[in-house]
Amino acid sequence: MTAWRTLAGLVDGDLRLPGDRGFDEASAPVNRRFAATRPAAVLSAAHDADVAKAVAWARAESVPLVARGGGHSYAGHSSGTGLVLDLRRLSGIHIDCDTGRVTVGGGTPMAALYAGLRPWDLTFPLGNSDTVGIGGLTLGGGVTTISRAFGLTCDSLVSTEVVLADGTTVTASAAEHPDLFWACRGGGGGTFGVNTRFTFQARPAPAGSTCLLLWSWPHAVEVLATMQEIMLTAPERFSARIGIARSAGDDGVVSVVGHHLGPAEELRELLAPVVAAAAPDRADIEDRDFWEAARYLHHSSAGGAFAARTRCTPHAIGDTGLEVLVRAVEKWPGSSNTDGAGAALFAWGGAIHRVPVPDTAFPHRDTKFLLSLDTSWTERDTPATVRANLDWLHALHAETGEFAPDASYVNFADPDLEDWQGAYYGPNAARLTEVKRRYDPDRFFRFPQAL
Repeated sequence: MTAWRTLAGLVDGDLRLPGDRGFDEASAPVNRRFAATRPAAVLSAAHDADVAKAVAWARAESVPLVARGGGHSYAGHSSGTGLVLDLRRLSGIHIDCDTGRVTVGGGTPMAALYAGLRPWDLTFPLGNSDTVGIGGLTLGGGVTTISRAFGLTCDSLVSTEVVLADGTTVTASAAEHPDLFWACRGGGGGTFGVNTRFTFQARPAPAGSTCLLLWSWPHAVEVLATMQEIMLTAPERFSARIGIARSAGDDGVVSVVGHHLGPAEELRELLAPVVAAAAPDRADIEDRDFWEAARYLHHSSAGGAFAARTRCTPHAIGDTGLEVLVRAVEKWPGSSNTDGAGAALFAWGGAIHRVPVPDTAFPHRDTKFLLSLDTSWTERDTPATVRANLDWLHALHAETGEFAPDASYVNFADPDLEDWQGAYYGPNAARLTEVKRRYDPDRFFRFPQAL
């Protein structure tokens, strides 16, 4: 207790211990799969200096520390048993109208970013969930609905302020600490330091159109196959998520959610082959300005616990593989979570592909589709149900290895990956390890999948 009082006296932010008001909100992971992980304390930093003081104190006291922005780590890496450093108060937004550069605090959530950018009609690739933090999104790469047109979130990064393991702060950019800057563009969050500030190059927010198409289950393979063909030749201005999903008590649904940086008339032409192949039960295709589109594409969840596994594939998945996905979702064991389970293909390529693999830490530049497999449950479900859901997911992930490579997206962190360094970082893993040795030789910043 004396040590915690010492830390509280060093900082301007709020230090909370278990039982204190606001403790759970400031430290709990979004994924309730890891709700049992409880920190010894949580510090809500008031400013950048608090972060540096907390890191220096934790190192001196041998207290494990993890940083938490939005708390959305799929694998629960934004919580721990030591000190959780809550960055949510680091959420200022500064816009330089002359250069179009946007500087934001390291804990800024998407809702605040959209609200801050809209009056200026400027944007860069952002996430579609209000509470996702800018730090985790950027450091893992950041693939968004406009990434086929404008690249990853990290491709718009100009510089970032980083508190290192020794408590000092550096600016990482192409000119200063370029190796650290390279690592901060796709190397994952929480590994090299605590990023307290980011500066991005923004651009005018483009108008466009959105689509939501739904089909009944018998059309699943047909829709998945046709949409892959469409996306392999689609203009970079169009991005889509192609999904199949089930929740308890329903027969399953097939969906396409898309964002086109062009008029709805063009979007209807792009989608004509899949509409001809199988008539959708619902087809909403509308013109929207950028901000209306962002709201329309906003992601919401029932919450609870979930698990997700991914594969990055440089080619379309053939009908045999698609049949595997459809039959597996049909056999999902069920749970009480209305989010259910499913498989989705996120169309990549375009501007993502144009950046050479060695230029940033993000290695999956040749990916055509991110295959995401997921399942969910709640605290009301029995241990047997949870086990059945995880067994189902792991079996499906193993089976998809027959037609998709062992490459995974670090922002959909998977605690069950065995060769996670190779899966997340591919040919960039060795260089990332060297950067880690240079900036954190004692591995002060560590968690189960930290370099």
